[in-house]
Amino acid sequence: MKQELRPFTFAAALALCALAQSTHAQTFPSQPITVVVPFPAGGPSDVVARIVTEHMGRTLGQLMVIENVTGAGGTLGSARVAASTPDGYTLLAGSMGSHVAAPVLTPNLKYDPARDFEPIGLSAHSPAVTVARSDFPANDVTEFIAYLKQHGDAVKQAHGGIGSSHMACLLFTSELRLHPALIAYRGTGPAVNDLIGGHVDFLCEQSVSLAEQINAGTLKAYVISAPQRLPALSNVPSASEAGLKYEMSIWAGIFAPKGAPADAIEPIAAALDKALTDEAVAKRFLALGASIPSKEERSPDAFNRFVKAEIVRWSPILKAASSGAN
Repeated sequence: MKQELRPFTFAAALALCALAQSTHAQTFPSQPITVVVPFPAGGPSDVVARIVTEHMGRTLGQLMVIENVTGAGGTLGSARVAASTPDGYTLLAGSMGSHVAAPVLTPNLKYDPARDFEPIGLSAHSPAVTVARSDFPANDVTEFIAYLKQHGDAVKQAHGGIGSSHMACLLFTSELRLHPALIAYRGTGPAVNDLIGGHVDFLCEQSVSLAEQINAGTLKAYVISAPQRLPALSNVPSASEAGLKYEMSIWAGIFAPKGAPADAIEPIAAALDKALTDEAVAKRFLALGASIPSKEERSPDAFNRFVKAEIVRWSPILKAASSGAN
């Protein structure tokens, strides 16, 4: 009798184990998810994160709460997520700034971008735009460069902290051997506000933050760090048109802390993928001058490979540019 029951008992145990695992997977998420944006509200990382998480939250059936944790060029918020409990309920809206520029440009960084995070998915690409206050005397990019060469550090360049915006201008100015005075802000929003107010002269920032102001005429745009013009900014010449070696795509993505379980990462990645296939999301990105990564680019594995390749690609360029700028 006992021998007849053993196979049944063993099979039942396996079934119960599988049921428990399935139930655990199905319960995520059972509470709101915090998405840390390491820059102030209104900046490019914030704009992209709010667009995608609004849709993702509907898919997941839970609220995704944006928390702006600012300071140290985006590294404070990134370090906080890296040190958080890896349960899938605290995520990072990371970027080229947090994972590529920061390791090169920030001393004593408290996290390792390649080691301390689980990449979930690539969410957007956006070129940088070099813009000035609306009454800046240069009328085109040639005059702009000539003006900066003539006036040197009398020209004030704003940047929203060490990150992708600083990285864009660093590459632009170092390539042309320009030496403006650097004015640092705690994020893109305050920097743009001071630029519109005429307190600084120019900055470089992602198109998602600047397209509306450029089209409204409150900022004067000179060049985009892309090989072609953007539909959202059709009057602004591309880097290739201007004959400049100033082509870069600034990316944004979602990360979890290292050790987050697969049954959390998988539904979050699926929700992000679904958001990026939504026509309304695509239209919002297009209007801001951003582009949606291809489906092949945005899986966790593909994003992981992409981030590591970006670190390898840009680190020596940034080191050289940073050294030349000093």
